[in-house]
Amino acid sequence: MGLIDPRIVKQAKVLVDYSVNVKPGENVAVLSDFTARPLALEIYKLLIKRGANEVKMHFSDYEFAESFYKLASDAQINHFPKLQMAEIKAMDCYIAISSTSNTRGLTGVDANNITARAKVTDPITEYRTEKTRWVITRFPTNAQAQEAEMSLTEYEDFVFKAINNVDWKKKFREQEKLRKRVDKTKEVYLVGPGTDLTLGVAGRKAENAGGNFNMPDGEVFTSVIENKADGYITYSFPALYLGKEFNEIRLEFKGGRVIKASASKGIRDLNKILDTDKGARRIGELGLGNNYNINRFTKDILFDEKIGGTIHIALGKGYKETLSKNKSVIHWDMIKDLRRGGEIYFDNKLVQKDGKWLI
Repeated sequence: MGLIDPRIVKQAKVLVDYSVNVKPGENVAVLSDFTARPLALEIYKLLIKRGANEVKMHFSDYEFAESFYKLASDAQINHFPKLQMAEIKAMDCYIAISSTSNTRGLTGVDANNITARAKVTDPITEYRTEKTRWVITRFPTNAQAQEAEMSLTEYEDFVFKAINNVDWKKKFREQEKLRKRVDKTKEVYLVGPGTDLTLGVAGRKAENAGGNFNMPDGEVFTSVIENKADGYITYSFPALYLGKEFNEIRLEFKGGRVIKASASKGIRDLNKILDTDKGARRIGELGLGNNYNINRFTKDILFDEKIGGTIHIALGKGYKETLSKNKSVIHWDMIKDLRRGGEIYFDNKLVQKDGKWLI
């Protein structure tokens, strides 16, 4: 057995001991791409050391999903996976490691099959997010490094720094002040290049994302009143969804709903996704990126939505803990960079300018 990168050992410890905080006697499911085996093994060893009763390991990669969506009959796509549901109901914790070897692996798949399957499996996703302690993380691969326009060595440094070089308990405490301020706010106004958008958030509940569900983390998020979004927003970075890339997305809102959507790339699929269900054209989440250790766009939403000085607005499913009433099988985060010429107002008071907090 060769030497193990100590950064992988540390990441496993952050996930097991901080994010899901596993206890003796608990059951844990670990989902991993094949390429993340080194991290999955360190997680497994640590779970056994911490006294987990049962650890269920699942390994896969994009080719399995691609094969399913291309070969499955309508009956198979619409079949509810009872075994999968039974397993998640037996779990206390859930750790998912994404480390794809091809970020465009599902580009050739019919988006309708993916959204249809998402509707079928939604109760499993809901049970996992509501009833288990879960975390989603990354393990660096060449494909992800290429997307980020870095060498693998550079990208490894980027990923491990974002996860291992943060005092997560301290980050959580810092963000509590912002969370309390958002909680008191009734209206958020966003202005910047191609953007003039007013969002109603009165009576909604803000959440402090300090490393429990995502790793890396570092954001404060809330929900938007379903009929209180008016104006327009132009997103700064490409948006990725279901293995497809969408560029220069501009959304126009009226009465909380997207009434017009355009993009310089992916316009046909964009409107298909927005027509998935009634909730897909309404806002499920408003997030404030607050991790200033992450300062560059990498085409990976797990990192990009946390960039300090950005906001993200997710169309579709809202989180119950934020008191969102929006239901949808999609949850699609799109990012607006406010670091050059952007402003955020809480109830007409300027609170952030050019990505820097003034409160």
